[in-house]
Amino acid sequence: MGVVLSKTKTMGEPKQNHVNNNNNNLNLVDDDDSTWYEEVIDEDLKWSFKLNSVLHKAISEYQDIALIDTKRFGKALMLDGKMQSSEADEFIYHECLIHPPLLCHPNPKTVYIMGGGEGSSAREALKHKSMEKVVMCDIDKEVVDFCRKYLVANREAFANNKLDLVINCAKAELEKRNEKYDVIVGDLADPLEDGPCYQLYTKDFYENVVKAKLNKNGIFVTQAGPAGIFSHKEVFTSIHNTIKQVFKYVVAYSTHVPSFADSWGWVMASDQPILIDAVEMDKRIETRINGKLLYLDGVWFHSSTIMNKTVSKSLQNETHVYTEDNARFIPGHGIAVRS
Repeated sequence: MGVVLSKTKTMGEPKQNHVNNNNNNLNLVDDDDSTWYEEVIDEDLKWSFKLNSVLHKAISEYQDIALIDTKRFGKALMLDGKMQSSEADEFIYHECLIHPPLLCHPNPKTVYIMGGGEGSSAREALKHKSMEKVVMCDIDKEVVDFCRKYLVANREAFANNKLDLVINCAKAELEKRNEKYDVIVGDLADPLEDGPCYQLYTKDFYENVVKAKLNKNGIFVTQAGPAGIFSHKEVFTSIHNTIKQVFKYVVAYSTHVPSFADSWGWVMASDQPILIDAVEMDKRIETRINGKLLYLDGVWFHSSTIMNKTVSKSLQNETHVYTEDNARFIPGHGIAVRS
């Protein structure tokens, strides 16, 4: 399933399209009026973004990359044809990923971020006054470089002397480091068949690498894919069940992200009790974070852990455990399949 850039005529008789297929798997269909970026959500469903321009497109060693300027969501980062974040609503995803584990931890000082090349997760972690060191390890230097160039909101984070930016496989880097961390974050691309990181959603990785690198009271959190009424069984329930095999306390939560065209899921886990009540979370937001959060507060976070009846039953009944030999994927493919 490729990435499509198409131009469509909105009124009048259609004219002959002119297709350019020489732009790194980005198909340009020339017409008169407007340019649209089409993301394949499923085999029978696409999600289109009207564009101002395409800022950057390339194929790195690991994945297809596109940075597009959309009319509705501003600048948006696409990897292997999948929306990673957009200027208009990336705060939803990144606040949900970063702040629950940091707020639930008694005194977080060190964070290891797997992926996160755009810098938004590091930006949110660095808002915490207690933070002493944030390691951000992304495998794709090209993604990091052009995000540093184009994403103005994260320039201060990239320049912060508490940030240790590493270009490497997140698994290999974590394994070789002697230090442990208060919070480990999986800000990884979605598990795509032949994509760069589905191996980092496996039981073996969680058990033998992630858990071993957490400090006492340490918390692990990962993005866990689509969590909507029709999409939650793709990977969300499996990731949740896999993490349950490794950690004693596991919390799944979700919310709607407009640019993702779906609800999104996260899973947080520890061998110590995690959750704090809403009042305490709000107190910690007030005293421990520099600046204001736009989305997350205590009451909302607790509500986000309550799933609808269908998703709740699926989480309870899931038996699949994620392994390299028995993986699940969201619709789409990494570059190995399309090349």
